[in-house]
Amino acid sequence: MLDIFAGSGSLAIEALSRGAAHAIFVDSSRKAAETITHNLRQLGLERRARVMLLDCNRALDELGRAGERFDLVFVDPPFADDSSGEVLAKLARLELINADGIVVVRQFHRAPELEIRELDCVSLATIGDHRIALYRRVAAAAASRVRANGE
Repeated sequence: MLDIFAGSGSLAIEALSRGAAHAIFVDSSRKAAETITHNLRQLGLERRARVMLLDCNRALDELGRAGERFDLVFVDPPFADDSSGEVLAKLARLELINADGIVVVRQFHRAPELEIRELDCVSLATIGDHRIALYRRVAAAAASRVRANGE
């Protein structure tokens, strides 16, 4: 799993505690990276994790070159600098999402809804001042609908 704009790392740490095999945390803040590393050590999860102290774009480029693919991706950019559309487009373009993978995006509730040609929004909820959307690759989302409809 991949946690972009990881902050304290709580989302990916929760995924690790619930059985995720490995997590990559991306944040450009040294303080965030130190916090994540500390939290991983405290919980004995550091062997199943990698912390990337990099700008999101550079980290995604590096992961793409390495051939990484993810089943679960969290995208939680700062509300004041919402780059989630660009991040989603890059995740799709670099094919970082596995066929049945899910991308969870958290945005300010008034931010424009995202439309990425290669990704299908399969669920959308507004909770307080933020919106949470789930995306799947278009081919995977279409295949799921066919299976659900018995086609």
